Amino acid sequence: MATHKRSHDPPAVVTLFRQRLLAWYGQHARDLPWRKTRDPYRVWLSEIMLQQTRVAAVTAHYHEFLRRFPTVEKLAAARESSVLAAWSGLGYYRRARRLHAAAKVIVREYRGEFPATSQALRELPGIGRYTAAAIASIAFGEPVAVVDGNVDRVLQRFTGRRMVREKLWAAAGEYLDQSRPGDFNQAMMELGATVCTPRAPACLACPVIELCSTRGELVSRTKPARQQKREVHYALICGDGDSRDERVFLVQRPRDASLMAGMWELPEIQHPRDDAKPAFTLRHSITVTDYTVWVWREGLPRNAQGHWFPVDRAAKLPLTGLARKILRRTELM
Repeated sequence: MATHKRSHDPPAVVTLFRQRLLAWYGQHARDLPWRKTRDPYRVWLSEIMLQQTRVAAVTAHYHEFLRRFPTVEKLAAARESSVLAAWSGLGYYRRARRLHAAAKVIVREYRGEFPATSQALRELPGIGRYTAAAIASIAFGEPVAVVDGNVDRVLQRFTGRRMVREKLWAAAGEYLDQSRPGDFNQAMMELGATVCTPRAPACLACPVIELCSTRGELVSRTKPARQQKREVHYALICGDGDSRDERVFLVQRPRDASLMAGMWELPEIQHPRDDAKPAFTLRHSITVTDYTVWVWREGLPRNAQGHWFPVDRAAKLPLTGLARKILRRTELM
């Protein structure tokens, strides 16, 4: 469908956009646990977890994390290894480390009270422009707009304009409902996540279709990143005994590793024996890489530096998501 570009919408169109979007959100918003509270700690936790992670994966981890660390004071007082263990399976572990660091700052410098403005929130570790605006608008009602991938897509399609960076933030601010900024920001993200999706948007279900410039996909000028494919091999080495005293050999990633620093995983095998047969294979994806994972039940790799752990203790370690997936596949966890 042809795209009609417009430079700025008249106030009447903006007002109608806000009204229809908020009315739609009131009826169709997904029932997500973090939407039932304005507690800044819980809002902050959900926003950090949702960065580059699917909603379905976050929901279960959100409840378990809050069970272990119900307040920012509990989180600040926890050991980093405990925080990483609770985060295991969500990936991008730098988020967990910064979450932990920010909790310590909030307790130490703000006496456990969250800064109430987006500008002040941005001073905390791991909180950038989007996250600060989301927390400030949802928890404190600050009239500040957010721009994430969903909002970006909605605005570009609705206006028919290709915008980047500051122009996008300016447009988001133009449309923002000043009286209900938290609900409006969530409504924009919800529209992008459930209706105005990256591919095949459900335009007939859109509450603002009559106002939209494109009513469909805005043709992209950039090609999506190609998924890379890799094969990796890991050794699953278990000690003798029944399920109550089963042990597993794990190695720790370097503390200065760029990914998942300090996390525990199975030892990697560079060259499996020609006469060996894999125990099983599975698929695992990290960002733009799809892994075929081969798991071998064979002897300890030469020069492997690691430790034996009882399975029940291993479950409480900060394991990589892949290690946890493998151990669950074997029903050791």
